[in-house]
Amino acid sequence: MTSPETRTSLLLRIRDPEDRDAWDQFSDIYRPVICRVARLKGLQEADAEDLAQQVLLSVAGAIERWQPDDGRARFRTWLKRVIENAVLNALTRGLPNAACGGDAMDEFLHQRPAKTDPDSELLRTEYRRELFSRAAQQIRHEFSDDTWNAFWLTAVEGTDVDTAAQQLQRSRGSIYASRSRVMKRLKQKIEELNFEN
Repeated sequence: MTSPETRTSLLLRIRDPEDRDAWDQFSDIYRPVICRVARLKGLQEADAEDLAQQVLLSVAGAIERWQPDDGRARFRTWLKRVIENAVLNALTRGLPNAACGGDAMDEFLHQRPAKTDPDSELLRTEYRRELFSRAAQQIRHEFSDDTWNAFWLTAVEGTDVDTAAQQLQRSRGSIYASRSRVMKRLKQKIEELNFEN
């Protein structure tokens, strides 16, 4: 088993068009995020899928110029701008046949993120949801139904511990222990999957 990719290493790996594994990992996380953001911005499902493909093509065309550097904008900020431009194009001129991007992407790489940008927050929220969903799917088999249900009821659905204990016919302590075990493993898996800054 290989060690999980670090955040920057996967972004550097996707520069190589022959590295299908890196692109698959990147696309598995970002395609659903891009689609959800596009739908929230008013696009239909099929248009959102087309837009996601175009954004991924834009990333493929511009990622070779991205350099990890604290003085530059974070990758998520750059990607947010690519998505914004693609959505704007889709809403105002119809979905373009060519990917957005080009030399203007260099400008985005050097920009600082806006501290109060709601679209940046939306992208971050959708990215985190996708990470949680992927991580939960990948670790679910590691836990018994009782342990998983204790976690899911209390941590995800927000059921209080006493109600969950009654519902699952378990002690409060076992509910806390189960939730803690799953959350610890979930955090580890999210760290493995997360390659953003």
